[in-house]
Amino acid sequence: MKSYFPVRLPPAVKLLLYLSVGILLALSVKAFFEYSGNGFIYLLFTVVSNTLLYFGFRKRAILFDTFIALFLWLGFWLKASVRISFMGGEYNEPVGLFDGSGASYDQALLIASCGMLGFLVASMIREKFIFNYPEKLTGVALSGLFRFYREQRTFVLSAFMILVIAVAFTNAYFGIYQRGSVPQTVLPFGLNGVYTWLLLFGWASFTALILHFEFEINKRTSYLVVILGLLESFFSNVSLLSRGMVLNTSALVYGVIKSLKVNRIQSNFRFLIVSFLIFIVLFGTSVLTVNYLRANNVIGGSGSGSFQVEEVARANNSHQIKILFLDRWVGIECVMAVSSYPEKGWALWGTAWEETFSQKSTTFYDLNIIDTPYKNVDSTVHHYVSMPGIIAFCFYPGSFLFLFACMVLIGLLAALIEVSVYKLGGKNIILCALLAQVVAYRVSHFGYVPKQSYLLFGTIYLNLFIIYFSDKVLSFWYNRQNP
Repeated sequence: MKSYFPVRLPPAVKLLLYLSVGILLALSVKAFFEYSGNGFIYLLFTVVSNTLLYFGFRKRAILFDTFIALFLWLGFWLKASVRISFMGGEYNEPVGLFDGSGASYDQALLIASCGMLGFLVASMIREKFIFNYPEKLTGVALSGLFRFYREQRTFVLSAFMILVIAVAFTNAYFGIYQRGSVPQTVLPFGLNGVYTWLLLFGWASFTALILHFEFEINKRTSYLVVILGLLESFFSNVSLLSRGMVLNTSALVYGVIKSLKVNRIQSNFRFLIVSFLIFIVLFGTSVLTVNYLRANNVIGGSGSGSFQVEEVARANNSHQIKILFLDRWVGIECVMAVSSYPEKGWALWGTAWEETFSQKSTTFYDLNIIDTPYKNVDSTVHHYVSMPGIIAFCFYPGSFLFLFACMVLIGLLAALIEVSVYKLGGKNIILCALLAQVVAYRVSHFGYVPKQSYLLFGTIYLNLFIIYFSDKVLSFWYNRQNP
């Protein structure tokens, strides 16, 4: 039986949701009794974190709200609660001079709560005064691109997959851009930047357009296009030596769900389940493939030294899975490190902003705040860095008021970016979800070469202008053909 997903959830999904809430409540109680500091501060931290998560999925949330809430909840509340409950408060990532005392824990959780509260306030201001998505959308705003896709559908889909595979293969073979690696090939005319854009979110942006147009043409979901989108993410992430296939894919899936709702397109639970199973197979395959390629240096160059041995060991045991699903999110450890750093102040803040990019050294945060685990990395092959994240970075001056004001401002700026994506991207909710995830990920992992953030945001707008002006050119062309 079909319904407008996700208005009515199947009983199995409701049961899973209730079970998840029960597990989180049990985890909260366990962490509360294990917490070495003031229990009321942990309760405040829990309430703020989970309220932020709830607000991220409320009816009038924008997509940045959703993804920043998820990243911060994973990096702060979930990680801290699991480690306090079951691991004695020990962390894999370095925590600087943090001594593990109850008072130090209280300080770290108050900083985290202050930062997340700033995002909550920004979300409420945005909802009341700036922008909300309409409850219903009709028609396609990108009429030129839509007509071209409708008339050349087979050609577009075939060319898309051929180019995706070609870019992924050449990137893997020549080592043009890969996570944690120094480029092995430098192409002329800035083509390394083109590869980086396509692999990070360029191809995914085209997937968002294709999905948007398919829904408009067929008024229903399409397994073919979903599979093509998942394959793009698979090939791109393996080529990048990245285990982060879940990021863009989850953003696109969530965008699809939101798009189906606002465009009143019918779907069914079976489509969601089948798509999810295909994703699980491809995601698992990508993780195993990337682990193998990293451990054996099959692509992206070769290296030696203690760090390589550590990577091989980690890639061949279950510890790697725990790191992937719990510890990969930037969050509480960084706040612990910064809160315990004795030289916080405006001088530290100013110096952090002066950081410049270098493939031969790690980050300001690595060199000054923590005892970096990357000191023995072969910098001619690998380029690994630690990032403090936006909350820890904005606490460099040591001011709670400044931290709160920064989070409110950043939340409002992110909302304005999402509004512009919605306008320039042809009211494509799927594209909005993808780019909101990109922005939220950058914000939550902020702190490395902060002055160069303009490169990412400039690329996002270049991406949008390509879509916008391509549509205008094609619209002009078709109008000339049929005056």
